[in-house]
Amino acid sequence: MERREPPKTEEGLYVLHDLRTIDWAAWRETAERDREAAIEEGIDFFEDHAAVEKGDTAVFSVLGHKADLLILHLRETLSELDTVEREFEGCALAEFTDRASSYLSVTEASGYTEAAEDYFDPDAEADPGLQRYMDSRLHPELPDTEFVSFYPMSKRRDPEYNWYDLPFDERRELMAAHGDIGREYAGKVTQIISGSVGFDDHEWGVTLFADDMTEIKHLLYEMRFDPSSSKYAEFGRFYTGRRFSPDQLVGFLAGEDVSISEGKEVDSELVAEFGRLGVTVDAPEGAHGLVLRSEADLETVREEVDDLRGNFEHYDSHVLTEVREDNGETTIVSVWETERAADTARGFLEELSGITEVTAGALADEEVEPEGTGEGDEDDIRGELADLDIYAGKPHGEDVYAMVLYSEAALTELTPEVEELSDGFDRYDTHVKTATYWAKDGRQAAIVSIWETADAADTAGGFLADLPKTVGRAGEESSFGTMGMFYTVKPEHREDFAEKFDTVGGLLSEMDGHRETNLMVNVEDENDMFIDSRWRSKEDAMGFFSSDAFRDTVQWGRDILADRPRHVFLA
Repeated sequence: MERREPPKTEEGLYVLHDLRTIDWAAWRETAERDREAAIEEGIDFFEDHAAVEKGDTAVFSVLGHKADLLILHLRETLSELDTVEREFEGCALAEFTDRASSYLSVTEASGYTEAAEDYFDPDAEADPGLQRYMDSRLHPELPDTEFVSFYPMSKRRDPEYNWYDLPFDERRELMAAHGDIGREYAGKVTQIISGSVGFDDHEWGVTLFADDMTEIKHLLYEMRFDPSSSKYAEFGRFYTGRRFSPDQLVGFLAGEDVSISEGKEVDSELVAEFGRLGVTVDAPEGAHGLVLRSEADLETVREEVDDLRGNFEHYDSHVLTEVREDNGETTIVSVWETERAADTARGFLEELSGITEVTAGALADEEVEPEGTGEGDEDDIRGELADLDIYAGKPHGEDVYAMVLYSEAALTELTPEVEELSDGFDRYDTHVKTATYWAKDGRQAAIVSIWETADAADTAGGFLADLPKTVGRAGEESSFGTMGMFYTVKPEHREDFAEKFDTVGGLLSEMDGHRETNLMVNVEDENDMFIDSRWRSKEDAMGFFSSDAFRDTVQWGRDILADRPRHVFLA
């Protein structure tokens, strides 16, 4: 019988799930001073080991009868894990606990995906982004989320469904589909996968983290219907817990509500800096931000950050990372869901070219609005354009918003996915239109999605961002939101319009504050055109709209356009 090919694996941190029950009767009967001493020792133990340089320790209150306490350790060596396990047994607190169960494993990255195969191939070209991603799997950080779910599992060896008899390519295909489900929960559920063949009774340990326990339930329920689970998986006991901080140990033992989810003090200076830079972000509870200044030129830093961003997107805790120009200085802005994740990202970002200054801190648990970009300010800009006799409404009426993202994917790859998204969007009453536009110079595509509300447009942006090779959202790189200009051209004047754009484009390139302007054509209707024009500031953009060149262009356009042009401030 043919021997099946096993995937290559690499191991990282050793993991111990130490599950304990509390002898509550003994605890209640113990003298107050002895309880205080046990609590003090316990807090010191948890705090000291949570602060280790490499690895981590966290403590959770376990729900149900199977245990009361989960102490989760990650360490570089089995020796360290052995030591910390026995050290706890020496604490006074341990005298009031009995071990209910435990599980030993090691974080693992396997070679089932094509990218992972490159990682394990010594002859493949080194990919720093892939290296950092694999390192995040092997040396994970415990997220600061409220809930944890842990369970061991194995692959089935039944005569009918034997995982280990399947050809490698079939196993890889099954694992890829299984992983696709998990990626749909990115940002909601974080996982640590650890191998335990030869370590414990099952083959893997799965530890899931989330702020909403039902998200874990939804993820696992969906995965149950995937063949890699429904046919080939067997599961052990499940343990559900709530994380609490070491200093809440006294409350835990007193029966009080304890949770790590309480927010941290907001860094008002950092929030103000985000606003001044024009960064809009819905900062989740506990989110932390970074602002870095660089002496290097904008394009150099932008290329370096693009390389990093591909790696950052593999982290569930990543919110955004952008590069902006601020008064001639290159500025990097990065937001993460946790302080620890932000600190890790800081280590990578500080290695960028020319970094001279770093500001870091906690962000508000509310949307951070850029200065001077609220609805009132938008109305003021529309008023200024109206004074110049320029229509500044939103496309298709005064009550819709446009979201634009850019992609470097080929149209044959991108267009079908956009059409599929658009069909899904049509289920919502607020959806007006979603279409793909192709740049006249052939460099990239723009995906335009129009909605009746700004919130709906922004929500759609999250789905659109998952399209192939997206490289940014309109307005991300400009301190003044991208101006979008929609035109419907009479078919017989389509070439005339393109030639006029080339003439106006030449004038724009010489104007102060102009960054870039592109002509985009709807791939399904070549008479539907979209111009996106990026400016350093509102004043620079208004300077163009009040110029004689723009007035002449508007007058000329009256004869070749099938509809009134719409100059749009994108959502």
